[in-house]
Amino acid sequence: MSANPGGFAARVTTTTLKRAKTAGERVVMVTAYDTPSARLADEAGVDVILVGDSLGMTVLGYPSTLPVTMDDMLRATAAVVRGASRPLVVADMPFLSYQVTHEEALRNAGRFLAETGAQAVKLEGGRTVAPLVERLVATGVPVMGHVGLTPQSVHVFGGYTVQARDEEGALELLADCRALEAAGAFAIVLELVPAEIAALISRELAVPTIGIGAGAGCDGQVQVFHDLLGLGGRAPRHAGHYADIGAEIVRALSAYAADVRARVFPAEAQLTHADADVVAAVERSSGHPAEG
Repeated sequence: MSANPGGFAARVTTTTLKRAKTAGERVVMVTAYDTPSARLADEAGVDVILVGDSLGMTVLGYPSTLPVTMDDMLRATAAVVRGASRPLVVADMPFLSYQVTHEEALRNAGRFLAETGAQAVKLEGGRTVAPLVERLVATGVPVMGHVGLTPQSVHVFGGYTVQARDEEGALELLADCRALEAAGAFAIVLELVPAEIAALISRELAVPTIGIGAGAGCDGQVQVFHDLLGLGGRAPRHAGHYADIGAEIVRALSAYAADVRARVFPAEAQLTHADADVVAAVERSSGHPAEG
């Protein structure tokens, strides 16, 4: 059973997050890509697990999120759902899974709910995707929006750069958020935007905002599992860092390798022994004495 320290008491839903905003409670979201990490996040009391297409970089070794496929995301999302009993599980819709036609987007979004057990999907974009968000919500698919720096458009932005720095950009961002809220999005991720703008937008909206590199004025925060735990190499400046488990894993594997080479692993505690008569029978059959 989840320890749930400081989180919401029952299974988290989209309405839970809306009530949290009204009550001034902060929402904790983290990415996860497999059953063990989802189980750990659940036990830690995380409210929302995002199965991010960031798995392209954190797990699959790609330089960006763009090569990630529906099959990649479906498999990862199903694994996360199997490990999470209390958090809301949100699946990222990967590049080109929702941009081609609304019909294809609806089929793909429906697959996440029907085939994996996820409770919502996330997609990137503002006013341009608002009509799609409205259609998905009307069909019964809860949608989390994502604006600011949207990684699937990294080549348009010319890199992973802070957005909405000037007046025009900030007003555009606010308009995008208003459009997503009007379309029925239950929450909106704000990525890499100035803290003051993110705080202003968070006060403006009735739905919760989830910040990443957007300051403490958002209604919640999301971080990448591997960044938090020191598992992903060099992390971005906005990332939290709460442990260096990567270094501990290297230490443990190095110790294992040394023991194997020194012939001290496996030790007696790891062995299973055969009965003497079985050993004798095998020796007679093989013509070679068994090694002790």
